[in-house]
Amino acid sequence: MRPIRLPEPPGGFSGMPEIFEGGVYGAIRRAVVIGNGFSGAENQCIGLVRALGLSGRHSLYRVTRPRGGFNEWFRWLPVSIHQKVDYFIRQITVKGNKVMPISPERKGLSSILEADAKKIASMARETFEREGPVLVVASGHDTISVASSIKQLAPENVFVVQFLTVGALHQADSALLRSAASAWHDELALLPKPLLVVNIGGSTSSCQYGVDLAKQLTAYLQNVLWSCGSLRISFSRRTPEKVSRILLKEFSGDPKVYIWDGEGRNPHMGHLAWADAFVITADSVSMMSEACSTGKPVYVIGAERCTWKFADFQKSLRERGVVRPFTGMEDISESWSYSPLNDTVEAASRVIEALAGRGWTIQL
Repeated sequence: MRPIRLPEPPGGFSGMPEIFEGGVYGAIRRAVVIGNGFSGAENQCIGLVRALGLSGRHSLYRVTRPRGGFNEWFRWLPVSIHQKVDYFIRQITVKGNKVMPISPERKGLSSILEADAKKIASMARETFEREGPVLVVASGHDTISVASSIKQLAPENVFVVQFLTVGALHQADSALLRSAASAWHDELALLPKPLLVVNIGGSTSSCQYGVDLAKQLTAYLQNVLWSCGSLRISFSRRTPEKVSRILLKEFSGDPKVYIWDGEGRNPHMGHLAWADAFVITADSVSMMSEACSTGKPVYVIGAERCTWKFADFQKSLRERGVVRPFTGMEDISESWSYSPLNDTVEAASRVIEALAGRGWTIQL
């Protein structure tokens, strides 16, 4: 893969990146997100940008994998070339001195060889060869070993910050939720309480389910509907039609229930702001992480079907008292509390601390 060449920042270029004030040891003023079109990974990057105080001062550039012909076969390899490409391009960079979170989304990253780690470090250096050092941020169990390899093998201008997060980074911070609460006030504020929001994802290789779980979820929701003032259901882009069809057939005629059909503006952020409780399928680390950052009750269905890092994630949430299994016996009007997940803010703090150690600050 050739180094990625970013367009020049506005304002001209005279040997020193425009984002600095007062030389290299100055203030970082904007960010560049390099994505590959996967919203889950890009949301993590943009969430970190927001937490760093650079919201509204970032650009998004996408690098997509080739399609067609033999390229279609690569996705079936356990550790494919494309996964290694994803590893590099699924980044956020603070241009000049780069902040590059490694997204822990692709299975197989933990088995990247030394040569791959060296290549990634080399690509990072070559891509931004005329500018300052590169900071790699790795969070999550399956990126730590890779980050450690990069740290050992990388040239001097690459330094690594590595730490474990409970869940995924995301954009649903307090400022965005306040904005969403205002934007969705007219539609959601006057709904009968409590408002139960159900987010349904889709089966993955590490969290498999189908119509069986859909039927179970439908029965459980019917059991708790008496305790809900309103019920709103959203499907993700990964939700199979055979799953969504079951819930649509069961609840479409119920006046208490609203099902978003994918048309019009996405109510996801409005739901996060106005819901009193959530039911979420266990396959989506991102949806779970967002809901668990609100401090509101979060019920999970399908956790027993998860393996690999999904099972570890669910176990961690249960041990922290952040989630409870959805059994269909709940009274949704009964609330409970926990310490909300705060991974994105904590990640930003670690990045800011690492930058400060090199004499850099972020201009707020």
